[in-house]
Amino acid sequence: MAANPRDVLLRPIITEKTSAMQQQNKYTFRVPLTANKIEIRQAVEAVFNVKVVGVNTIRVLGKTKRMGRNVGKRSDYKKAIVKLAEGNTIPLFEGM
Repeated sequence: MAANPRDVLLRPIITEKTSAMQQQNKYTFRVPLTANKIEIRQAVEAVFNVKVVGVNTIRVLGKTKRMGRNVGKRSDYKKAIVKLAEGNTIPLFEGM
């Protein structure tokens, strides 16, 4: 595991779709490309003091963007969808 669990969870992803998933006790985080499911589970349990039931990960490829004739690329990233046990919530997402 990484030295600090907060290095595994970069930031929460808050969109309409992820807000709707909170009704099913699922929360979404942006994580490093090198993080695996075990590290993500341990980090969420350590930081938020909750019980994790499952972790799904998705690798998102960065889009190619153009500004006139210049071409650039957004960076690739990984997102993790974490399902918590019944009765557990993450207060960071409350009131969204």
